[in-house]
Amino acid sequence: MPIDSINPTTGQVLRTFEPLDRAGIQQAIDGACKAFDSRRSTSAAERARQLRAIGSTLEQDTERLARLATEEMGKTIGAARSEVAKAAAGCYWYAEHGPDLLADEPWTVQRARAFTRYQPLGPILAIMPWNFPYWQVFRFAAPALLAGNTVLLKHASNVPQCALAIEEIVAQAGCGDGVLTTMLISSSEVDAVIADERVRGVTLTGSEAAGSAVAAAAGRHIKPTVLELGGADPFVVLPSADLDRAVSAAVNSRILNNGQSCINAKRFVVHKDIAEEFLRRLTEQFKALRVGDPMDAETELGPLSSQEAVRTLHRQVTDTVAAGAQLVTGGTPVKGAGNFYPPTVLREIPLDSPGHREEFFGPVALVWQAASVSEALSIANDSPYGLGASVWTTDEAEQQRCIDEIEAGMVYVNEFTASTPEVPFGGVKHSGYGRELARFGVQSFTNPKTVWLAD
Repeated sequence: MPIDSINPTTGQVLRTFEPLDRAGIQQAIDGACKAFDSRRSTSAAERARQLRAIGSTLEQDTERLARLATEEMGKTIGAARSEVAKAAAGCYWYAEHGPDLLADEPWTVQRARAFTRYQPLGPILAIMPWNFPYWQVFRFAAPALLAGNTVLLKHASNVPQCALAIEEIVAQAGCGDGVLTTMLISSSEVDAVIADERVRGVTLTGSEAAGSAVAAAAGRHIKPTVLELGGADPFVVLPSADLDRAVSAAVNSRILNNGQSCINAKRFVVHKDIAEEFLRRLTEQFKALRVGDPMDAETELGPLSSQEAVRTLHRQVTDTVAAGAQLVTGGTPVKGAGNFYPPTVLREIPLDSPGHREEFFGPVALVWQAASVSEALSIANDSPYGLGASVWTTDEAEQQRCIDEIEAGMVYVNEFTASTPEVPFGGVKHSGYGRELARFGVQSFTNPKTVWLAD
């Protein structure tokens, strides 16, 4: 079946691509293996030089890449430019710090010298989502390439132009053929790629269902995986919080990437003493958001990625209201061309509703009121997901309690959750396992080989 690049703002088909056949898939894997045979012996310093070249090439091509992202998945043009810059910054960070993270790690033993040497595994399959078409890829690829691996990229089917542009960028930076290969294939072909004995690991960022399927396939073939799946991040606001900062952060986090990010703040858990004021301010700012053409620099909220995304989100909203939630604002899909959904606020979320258990991938804020810190933490943890969390309080005892008791891979205090190369990124529960970024990113797909040298 052909792969269409469709503009979510207009519904226009931009380009159509034929997916790789089985011979094309084999050729891609062959190329990745051939590239690895030579790449594994290059120095970390040489790989760092290549990453700097990739970062520079990304920066030089920012405008074209940004427009591609906006046209293919609806990201506002300003956000698209920022994403390209972030991908470049990730390459620069690993170029600077990666070699030290790969250095031999010594161990203290008697009558011998022992250390761990981190060596690359080989071609790694990266299954990536559409919502951050550049950063998600380079968040994995920059450290994986620095470690000496090669990358087989199976990108989301709705961003084929971004996927091919990434391959071009790496090639233009002088890394050589096969170092990063984009495979335009359907999800039905993924199991066969994982089963190929030459593919040595798999990383996936995507849905819970996709992660479960990939983990099962990789498990059958005894291959390491890193999974970053969905999130329903709580945003806990307690009475001592700076309410101006908290509300501003709540809005910015929820509408980031048109509300389509795994680490958007999604569940707003607010102490009863400030709940009404928080809700009033949040609603006012949601109503004031400028919704429209993502190519317009004034637009704050663009379209969702597809008509199916609009239908799914609206079903979740209507089912949650039918279960007893109160619709404060929004809740009706925008008529006309494009996949637009209005900024929406729901409160009093029932236990048996989608709002309580599902991830809402779009500009919908779900608001709870908590009578105490204990109740706020109970609501925050009452989710199958455990990716990130944001806590707003100036009380140090409350800060430490939230850090200790919130079930998440990341807890940000007086800031909303973000991904940055300096710190590890990942979740628990149904949000996946393993970690990206920081030292984990560069060591995840390596063989940490123990070496023992006797006296």
